[in-house]
Amino acid sequence: MAFNNAQNTGTMNTVELRGVRKTYFRDRIEIPVLQGIDLDVRPGEFLALMGPSGSGKSTLLNLIAGIDRPTAGEVVVAGASLVGMKPARLAAWRARHVGFIFQLYNLIPVLTAFQNVELPLLLTRLSGAERAKRVRLALELTGLSDREKHYPRALSGGEEQRVAIARAIVSDPTLLVADEPTGDLDARNADEILTLIERLNREMGKTVVMVTHDPHAAGRAQATLHLEKGVLSP
Repeated sequence: MAFNNAQNTGTMNTVELRGVRKTYFRDRIEIPVLQGIDLDVRPGEFLALMGPSGSGKSTLLNLIAGIDRPTAGEVVVAGASLVGMKPARLAAWRARHVGFIFQLYNLIPVLTAFQNVELPLLLTRLSGAERAKRVRLALELTGLSDREKHYPRALSGGEEQRVAIARAIVSDPTLLVADEPTGDLDARNADEILTLIERLNREMGKTVVMVTHDPHAAGRAQATLHLEKGVLSP
């Protein structure tokens, strides 16, 4: 078993957003968050999204990942229209196509590194032996082959984030979405995590959309877009 080096979808974009709007309501007050967003992300692209707190970056990332739904507009990711997709089908689509990397790792403390990475595969029909192969490959790619039996409490912050990245790639997703992946790390560990994400993009052809407030982190991406008051600009 090996992960795909590139997600070859021809000329089709991995992410296509058209006229996407997102509005929340607090009591009867309408709070516009995203206003008419158009966005294309090519296969194999590494895109950084920057903007001040409250600008809608995480909301936009959640729409791309199929965690949230737009108030209006079209969201097409990996060739599938997410708007109107039924919840059960959307959950299965996410499990196949999207790997999530969060600021706060979201590891389960009572599970080993191996078991945390294996979690997404428990929803598949893979055999135990095939799951183990995939987990060990993901741990090898993230430099954690010697940590598979360690619990999160025995790992450094950088190692915990590597486990989280291994979990994100273990199902060989089409798209990696990263929400402030270095926000809880010191400079050295942050740099190592960014280098790892770069490698996944460059060597494995993974499409990456990363939200960050850090210009240094954004500088690792191939392109950067800015979100300000719900409007996207170069």
